[in-house]
Amino acid sequence: MKAASPDRCPVDMALDLVGGKWKSLVLYRLSAGTLRFGQLQRSIPEVTQRMLTLQLRELERDGLVRRVVYAEVPPRVEYSLTPPGRSLTPVLEQLGGWFHQNVSALQDYAHAGTAESGED
Repeated sequence: MKAASPDRCPVDMALDLVGGKWKSLVLYRLSAGTLRFGQLQRSIPEVTQRMLTLQLRELERDGLVRRVVYAEVPPRVEYSLTPPGRSLTPVLEQLGGWFHQNVSALQDYAHAGTAESGED
């Protein structure tokens, strides 16, 4: 995680932590509880194994996800949210609720914008 700066917008800093195509979805999936890598990957079928690994490493590095490796054969690895990661759950749920409340209006505005620009 980049050092917090008093001159930098806190929204910008927060989006650095959770932004991107997969991080917020990983956090949301883990909000239901601890998952193994394969379970997490199956819950997000569009993400590649490599990208999921990279996103999990970044989330772990930034203190939002905890990774526990069990000394078994084969090794078992589980991922869960840290307390700061868990505290994001209501924010993600609110974002989803906002989308549901506004999806029709957003589609209307998007359609109107393409109609005005002649891209329809």
